[in-house]
Amino acid sequence: MSQPFPSSPYLSGNFAPILMECDAPDLPVLGELPRALRGTLYRNGPNPQYAPRDAQYHWFIGDGMVHAFHIENGRARYRNRWVRTNKFQREQAAGHALFGSWGNPATTDPSVLGQNDGVANTNILWHAGRLLALEEADPPVEMDSESLATRGDVDYGGKLKGAMTAHPKVDPVTGEMVFFAYSVDGPFTPGMRYGVVDRNGQLQRLERFEAPFPSMVHDFMVTQNHVLFPILPLTGSMDRAMRGEPAYAWEPEKGSHIGIMPRNGGTAQMRWFRGAACYVFHVMNAWEAGNKIIADVMQYESAPLFNPGANGEGARLCRWTFDMAGKSDSFTREYLDDMPGEFPRFDERFATLPYRHGYFAFRQHESSARGSYDSLAHIDLRSGKRAVHVLPQGDAISEPVFVPRAADSAEGDGWLLATVYRGAQARSDLVVLDAGAVADGPIATVQLSHRVPFGFHGNWHGAD
Repeated sequence: MSQPFPSSPYLSGNFAPILMECDAPDLPVLGELPRALRGTLYRNGPNPQYAPRDAQYHWFIGDGMVHAFHIENGRARYRNRWVRTNKFQREQAAGHALFGSWGNPATTDPSVLGQNDGVANTNILWHAGRLLALEEADPPVEMDSESLATRGDVDYGGKLKGAMTAHPKVDPVTGEMVFFAYSVDGPFTPGMRYGVVDRNGQLQRLERFEAPFPSMVHDFMVTQNHVLFPILPLTGSMDRAMRGEPAYAWEPEKGSHIGIMPRNGGTAQMRWFRGAACYVFHVMNAWEAGNKIIADVMQYESAPLFNPGANGEGARLCRWTFDMAGKSDSFTREYLDDMPGEFPRFDERFATLPYRHGYFAFRQHESSARGSYDSLAHIDLRSGKRAVHVLPQGDAISEPVFVPRAADSAEGDGWLLATVYRGAQARSDLVVLDAGAVADGPIATVQLSHRVPFGFHGNWHGAD
């Protein structure tokens, strides 16, 4: 029998799951949706089907639910569906949770020990004709782009055995999808994998290498000629988990290690740079300038969420610079903005290339829920100017997704799409803003009658 959800910060307010799948064929719109905006915004996030088995539930481990907003001819429709992973289906058949947090065997039902416990809850990406629901510990899961029916795990003809990152990078020039995975030899192990899927959906490269230590490596960087792997001191340990302690913990004495390898080379050519401890969940962009590699990241001084001693300061946009012609193994760091924020995005037609415009969510109101964001920023990296849109108190905004006005539009000429939780009404909207006039607020608001729980990432797929 299904049990009530326990009291927990990550199961309350708009972190709480919605226990329904639904369709809304024609949603109310305030303002006017641009006629040139044609396609679907897909968003993914944790939405646990059943109350967790563990006493301490973490937001990162809920079952994935995909939310789709299709926009065409000035109208919008909505659909949501759970990703029907092995975990989801086994627990649905049982009528209650079976798997422990982070695959912990001490809290997993013996009937499912050793089975795939992936939740596919972090990102949703279109590549080579497939819609892929992603999380970093398991294979991609393909979903039907219209019905959101789950089609099953993607292993690229049996070549991919195991996980793929939640943050693959699609090269806008070659169409390649570049990816990695960590803990490839089992939970909390230092083995890593690097791979490339070509524009036709064929897995072309797969290589293994060893990281300096087991780390939660959520994101990475890709330039036209290099790949960068940040191994930061948020470490994983099965011994800790088995003792009932946090599986992931902050160990700053290990420092930061950034592995850089050539895309046309191999992992044997990896070069390691080192620096003081920091943590990065998300990368804005990375590119090359002569002999230098530059990466813009949202950097924390210490890891949040997993570090009880964290100072509470958020991530700030920081530029890392690596001199590939020099002999030093150090790199420089320079903060570009003093506004703490998260979920950085940009015009991804400029992925791996020099760029000018970036966008991120940030927290302005003291009263906003911990872990949520109530404002949106646009930073012009050439002028250093920042424009912001601040929501009313009690509301919260998702990661902004950039959509170009046309395929050949200038960089930054387009719209930002984000979901907004309306705290006073306990429901959500989809907002559309002019990316060049963020401070003016939404030009169109699509209204839902229910909540879209706080999630992680989304992407736009334009209509054919």
